[in-house]
Amino acid sequence: MMLSLDKTNFEEEVLNHEGKVFVDYWSESCVPCMALKPFVDELAEEFGDKMKFCDLNITGARRVAIKQGVLGLPTMIVYENGEKLEELHEDECTEEKIREIVEKHAN
Repeated sequence: MMLSLDKTNFEEEVLNHEGKVFVDYWSESCVPCMALKPFVDELAEEFGDKMKFCDLNITGARRVAIKQGVLGLPTMIVYENGEKLEELHEDECTEEKIREIVEKHAN
């Protein structure tokens, strides 16, 4: 299941979480983001018992995104105990690469 983040719960759900968290940064105006959503939702179903899956619509949470180094969309980041483990930005966000980082860190 995908947990929706916003500026009020990001710190608690991601930075203060013990364990691994996958965050999909997106916005409605980002066409590739919208195209990837169903795929990321499938990964959340498949690997949701191994790590927490969250998404953050950067509309209304731009400061949070910028603080996390998110300058373009889509961006996918895997965190562990609040630290970034791996990230994919814009053109790197292919289904293949997203699955690769999820499988790599879902252990």
